[in-house]
Amino acid sequence: MAEEMEDELQRLLDTELQAEALVKEAEGKGERMIRQALDDARAAERQFEARLPELYASFLQKAEERATQAVAEQARRHEERRQQMRTLAQQREQEAIAAALAVLIDPERA
Repeated sequence: MAEEMEDELQRLLDTELQAEALVKEAEGKGERMIRQALDDARAAERQFEARLPELYASFLQKAEERATQAVAEQARRHEERRQQMRTLAQQREQEAIAAALAVLIDPERA
């Protein structure tokens, strides 16, 4: 019976040693996974930082395009308004000439 107890204790000891080995292996894997995740995060950060000039240039280009479009639109509106004013001035000029002729032709109409 003592021998059976010794065998049982030995099996329990072996099982405990195996469990400890599994725990150490799992801890090692966990630490490796954490290190790998940190390395991946650092690599992603470096990659992002390397793309910053490209992102900035793209943003700047789009801003310049929008500004160019805004200036072109303002110039178009200005030209339309200038044309309207010119047409109106010509109409008023014709009316003024007609009124002046009317006064010259028939001074009593004025």
